[in-house]
Amino acid sequence: MKNIAIDETFLQRVEMLQSVLKNNIAGLFGGNHKSRTFGSSCEFVDYRNYVPGDDITKIDWNAYARFETLYLKLYLDERQLHTKIYIDVSQSMNFGDGKKARTALQIAATLAYLSVTELDRVSVFTIRNSEITEIISSLSGRERYFAEITKLNDIEFSGDCFISEGIMPTQVGYGDGLSIIISDFLTDANYENAIDYLADKKRDLLCVQVLTAEELNPKVRGKNIFYDSENPQKSYQKNINKDIIKAYRAAVQFVQDRLRNYCNARGAEYVLVKDDKPVDEIFFEQLTALGVMK
Repeated sequence: MKNIAIDETFLQRVEMLQSVLKNNIAGLFGGNHKSRTFGSSCEFVDYRNYVPGDDITKIDWNAYARFETLYLKLYLDERQLHTKIYIDVSQSMNFGDGKKARTALQIAATLAYLSVTELDRVSVFTIRNSEITEIISSLSGRERYFAEITKLNDIEFSGDCFISEGIMPTQVGYGDGLSIIISDFLTDANYENAIDYLADKKRDLLCVQVLTAEELNPKVRGKNIFYDSENPQKSYQKNINKDIIKAYRAAVQFVQDRLRNYCNARGAEYVLVKDDKPVDEIFFEQLTALGVMK
C-alpha cells in the first residue's frame, strides 16, 4: 500500500522547521570533521547570505539587484560530505495502522532536507530481508530534493529486515559523512555488526528507533491470539494479565537499553521516536536532548 507520507503540507512544515533551526544545528550535519569549502566545481548548489570577509567574487549581483541583499553562490565541492539514510521496510514497521512506517519516512525526509540545506549529498536506501535498494542517489540542493523526495511514498513495507546482512556488503566511504539507520530494531537478528562496520569506517552514525505508543505501553488485556507480523504462520495464544504486561515492558526496555548502550560504546547517537508525535515536535524535543541542536 502506498504511503502518502510526503506531501506538500508536510514539505512546507519541513521548510519551516529548517528556517527555525537555521544556525542552531550543532554537530550532526554540515561537516563535523572539517571546514567546508566551495567553488572547485561548476555545479551550482545553493545560496547563502554574504558575511564580511567572504570572497566578493562569489556574490550574485543579479540577486542583489532584485532583493537588495548580498548572497553568495555556492558550488558543489568534490569533498562534500555524503549522508546515507537506511530505512527498515519490514512488515513490522507497518504495525499500528501504518503510522510507524509513515513516521519513519517523514523522519528520513526531514533528516535528508536538513542535510541538503547543510550542502551535503544525500542517498536513501531501504533494507528488506538482506537486500539494500537505493531509492534516492546522491541528491544535492533544494530543487532536486523537492523533485525526488516523494519517491519515499512509493516504498512498500513487507518481509523481514536483516540490518547487518544488508549494510555490510555495501561500499559506504571512509569518514565522509553521516549514516542514519531508521528501524524499530525489534529483532533477534544481528544489527551490531552494521554499527561496528560504519563506526570502523569513521562515519558519524545515528540510530533512530521508531516505536508505536501501543508497543511501548500496550492496552490489550485478557485472552488474545497474536500473529507474528513478519511471519503470519506463527501465532501465540496468551492470557494478558498484569504480570505479562510487566514482563513485556521490561523486555521492551531491555531492547532500548541494549541498542542505546551499544551505540554509546561505538560513538554513535541513539534516539527513540514515538509515532504519536508530529515530526517537528520530535526534532525540537529529541534532537535538543541529544545535543544535536544548540
